[in-house]
Amino acid sequence: MRTIGIAAKTTAPEALAFAAKTAEDVRGRGKEVIFDSDTAAELGDQYRSAPKHELGRQSEILFTFGGDGTLLSVARHAPDHVPIVGVNMGTLGFLTEIRVEEFPGILDQLLEGQFDVEPRATFTVSVSGPNRDPNKRYRVLNDCAINKSAVARIAEMRVSVAGLFVSTFRGDGLIVSTPTGSTAYNLSAGGPIIYPTMNAVVITPICPHMLTNRPLVLPDELDIEIGLSTADATDVFLTLDGQEGFEISDRDRVCVRKSEERVLLVQSPDKNYFDVLRNKLKWGEG
Repeated sequence: MRTIGIAAKTTAPEALAFAAKTAEDVRGRGKEVIFDSDTAAELGDQYRSAPKHELGRQSEILFTFGGDGTLLSVARHAPDHVPIVGVNMGTLGFLTEIRVEEFPGILDQLLEGQFDVEPRATFTVSVSGPNRDPNKRYRVLNDCAINKSAVARIAEMRVSVAGLFVSTFRGDGLIVSTPTGSTAYNLSAGGPIIYPTMNAVVITPICPHMLTNRPLVLPDELDIEIGLSTADATDVFLTLDGQEGFEISDRDRVCVRKSEERVLLVQSPDKNYFDVLRNKLKWGEG
């Protein structure tokens, strides 16, 4: 590994300090470091930087220091051949498996390419409708969600899968999640935990008006289309990985399909997925 990309949670001084220290350590080993532009702005303009959507294209491996949100902000744009190391600066994350305390001990292995990666599926989301760019694509690692605002009336969402009508869901919204994202918003809304390398997608209603509307797990090769059934719907938003979002109307159609691009997450050498679940969800305690 000759070129290392680094992103840190810009609102966490400890993450920024650790990122700067790591950069100096890596440079001392003859490697080149590129910060994402937001991190560089906090640390000082003397560092080489690139926008988040370009950072992965200029790096051979990516280090993120912060939490799952920091990793998502980089992973959504990273090429599928660039491994990502998520270092958690606080409580254990579902995506950032490597603790900050263990990172210095495995840095040499990381720089020498001695690590295991786990490929994670991503989705491509597009929105068609008046004044929408038909070529615009959004890549998500966790989920896309349709939500109404606090004051909006119940949203009605018509869902089709592989061109077949499924149902019209009435409630506060709808989540379409990857297996990786099943432990995020999906889990909070009562959806199932799906092993992260399964070829599946889950559709989870948010506070459904009909209690018989339950989460639906499907093969991930099936395209999903969602439209609002309520004429002149307002204050309904599409959110992508919790990172960006915008208002949609009843004239828009949201299409979710499996992407050909994957995200390579570097695995912690001392824990597995079930270790993360037990620790994060407090299984077996109390």
